[in-house]
Amino acid sequence: MTRASRTDGGTHTDTDPGRHAASGHRVPRPRLDRTGLPTWLDPVVRAVETVQPLQLSRFLPPENGSGRQSAVLILFGEGDRGPELLLMERAGSLRSHAGQPSFPGGALDPEDGDPQTDGPLRAALREAEEETGLDPRGVQLFGVLPKLYIPVSGFVVTPVLGWWREPSPVRAVDPNETARVFTVPVADLTAPAHRATTVHPSGHKGPAFLVESALVWGFTAGVIDRLLHYSGWERPWDRGKQVPLDWRS
Repeated sequence: MTRASRTDGGTHTDTDPGRHAASGHRVPRPRLDRTGLPTWLDPVVRAVETVQPLQLSRFLPPENGSGRQSAVLILFGEGDRGPELLLMERAGSLRSHAGQPSFPGGALDPEDGDPQTDGPLRAALREAEEETGLDPRGVQLFGVLPKLYIPVSGFVVTPVLGWWREPSPVRAVDPNETARVFTVPVADLTAPAHRATTVHPSGHKGPAFLVESALVWGFTAGVIDRLLHYSGWERPWDRGKQVPLDWRS
């Protein structure tokens, strides 16, 4: 899936003098900016302003400060069927979360800066560019959710929200890391027929979405589920509809 490029728009990032080694793009110095967002994002903005960590997940960062700092980009765009989210499917050969659909993202590098300030913003954009090929200059960051924790991999994750103001082509840049890149209409994520509950052999249950020939579950599905709920976009769905997972998940 690709998006047409545009050349007429300003960006909502400042830039460093350097350029990204992989793309030649100027490295963004990201900042949060809520000016000019589409009105349909207003409920998401309100949710970001008010949601508390335990409303998102019971898995919060360890109090001792352990865990690997990381960030993901929750990127909203507007496609032929209205609002949509950008997702990717991780390569099946990866050691952690292999084959899972996810938001673009990854661990912070030292060059990303302070994990407590703008480091996660820079990391979310950098990782999204490296994994999907998007042009970060077309992304307007507008919010940050509380840090969450993924116990199985030890990542402390900062979800960074963005508006794809100037869409650019996307693809699986490195097949060793990314199997495919795709967008999902929000209308499909809220459709009751596309919702289910995953059941791990350990007994853990969580929300899931059956969209774009993929089962979105785990951390990514949990964040989407809570965003839909606190944005008021959630529709009633059958929580008794279950999808079993295996021990490799």
